[in-house]
Amino acid sequence: MKKFASRSRQHGLSFIGLVFLVAIFVAVAAIGAQSVPVFLEYQAITKAANKAAAEGNTVAEVKASFDRSAAIDDFKSVTGNDLIVTKVNDKVVAGFEYSREIPLVGPAYLVYRFKK
Repeated sequence: MKKFASRSRQHGLSFIGLVFLVAIFVAVAAIGAQSVPVFLEYQAITKAANKAAAEGNTVAEVKASFDRSAAIDDFKSVTGNDLIVTKVNDKVVAGFEYSREIPLVGPAYLVYRFKK
C-alpha cells in the first residue's frame, strides 16, 4: 500500500488581504466618525423646527423661536430665515432644506442633503 503525501492547503487571509481589510475598515470608521455629528445636527434642527412650529402662530414668531433654539443647541447650518413656514389645516408647519459637505481626500467630498 502506497502512502500519498497529502498536501495541506492553507486557508485564511494573507497579509496583503489583511492590510486591505484594515484600510477599508479605517476609511469606513473615519467617514462614520465625521458623519455622526452631521446627523446629530440634523436631529437638533428637526426638533427645533417642530418646536418652533408648535409654539408660533405667525411666520415671525416661528422664525424667532427657531433662532432661540439654534442658539441653545449651537447649530448654524439653518437659521430662522432659511425656514419654509406654511399652514396645513390650520396647523403651522416649518420645513427646511440644506446640505453639508465632509471633505474626504483631496478634491473628494461626501455631500449630505437634508430636506424636511
